[in-house]
Amino acid sequence: MISTEKDVIIIGAGLTGLALGVFLKEKGLTFSIIEKNENTGGVIGTRDNNGFIYETGPNTGVLSTPELIRLFDILGDKAELETADKSASKRYIWKNGKWRAMPSGLFSAVGTPLFSLYDKFRILGEPFRKPGNNPDESVADLVRRRMGKSFLNYAVDPFISGVYAGNPDKLITRYALPKLYNLEQNYGSFIGGAMKKAKEPKTELEKRATREVFSVKGGLGNLIKGMVDYIGSDHIFTSCSETSINATKDIYTCTFNKNDEKKKFTAGKVVTTTGSGDLNKLLPFTNSSDIQRITGLNHARIVLAAVGYNKWEGVPLDAFGGLIPSKEERKVLGVLFPSAIFSGRAPEGGAQLSVFMGGYRDGRIIDKSDAEIKNIVMDEMKSMMGTGNRIPEVLDIFRYEKAIPQYELSSGDRFAAINKIQDQYPGLYIAGNIRDGIGMADRVKQAGQLAESIGIME
Repeated sequence: MISTEKDVIIIGAGLTGLALGVFLKEKGLTFSIIEKNENTGGVIGTRDNNGFIYETGPNTGVLSTPELIRLFDILGDKAELETADKSASKRYIWKNGKWRAMPSGLFSAVGTPLFSLYDKFRILGEPFRKPGNNPDESVADLVRRRMGKSFLNYAVDPFISGVYAGNPDKLITRYALPKLYNLEQNYGSFIGGAMKKAKEPKTELEKRATREVFSVKGGLGNLIKGMVDYIGSDHIFTSCSETSINATKDIYTCTFNKNDEKKKFTAGKVVTTTGSGDLNKLLPFTNSSDIQRITGLNHARIVLAAVGYNKWEGVPLDAFGGLIPSKEERKVLGVLFPSAIFSGRAPEGGAQLSVFMGGYRDGRIIDKSDAEIKNIVMDEMKSMMGTGNRIPEVLDIFRYEKAIPQYELSSGDRFAAINKIQDQYPGLYIAGNIRDGIGMADRVKQAGQLAESIGIME
């Protein structure tokens, strides 16, 4: 058995684990990343197929945290940041058989057919409504109370579908959308809070967190490649099996198999970034009842279809994409237009689209055959995107059984269990998207904060 001593052991080479590796290397700490799969990056990946470049998982991120800006600064030309083309900055919402642009300001909000006249007038009183007093209020209840039912149906519901593929009646605001929750609790309203926060002083990194939609030149897979290149492949171990952690006093020992060879690493700190289902085997020394409190969470089941046309003759692709409210009862959650906002994603005159299906509305779609899913995509493209009977040059299907953890009522108990275990075992950090948010910026923010905490403790 080969034994090696490190400062930190990281379990999982997804976005969180790799970003943590980048930040730890910047601090001069020694570490190894242990990954069970053959590839790094988790669900993030990019394919190049007959002139189309498309994502196999998340399509975009939002430049919303200083840690994300810092990550790109560190990587430099290893991962070239690309922000969305401002000429396609609109967001569409499907209503009554048509795409409608989401309002971008007061005047467009007055004229939009998305919201009822009653709610348009009602929104004027939003800054004067009292904050809620139920800490476990759902996203749906919060929006109905402050903004009205039509705002829930044609703004927040499709937004939740685009982020969580979840049910706004089950997602708890303070867990799923903590920034929105804090605007009301700390400032009294969404509108007034947003205006006050915009005036607060910011660091230089915070000023550069512009909330623009971003990708990486050539696709998000190049972000993964850039991080692996920066870290160095000798610090990353893929295709590992039987990985387990043991705790003895102030030392953690990680054992795993790699190419039929048993390896053992020791470190004073260990960070898990995997899904909750892996924790029971990874951390056998912890109380099983505490682990069960972490693992009992729901996930959205997602199907992604990457679609490519050499010649686009459908509706104008002059937006980021379109989302479909559940009230409209379509078979897709949303359609993104990557080739409209990022360069080189399709042949000249062509288009690359990403169609998302499943989630809480119809998780069973993941069980359908590729042929059945492709027929659904073709029917929806014809009806919603104006493609007629045109057959796309590319139609690639990807399934994710546990795509997105749902921050529902059980989340509070999950977070408490994580904190309890970490308090019992100093130097152990249970991370990943089971806490602290699910977006790319959330994952990198968590990695940056962990690196700071670990660096201080060192």
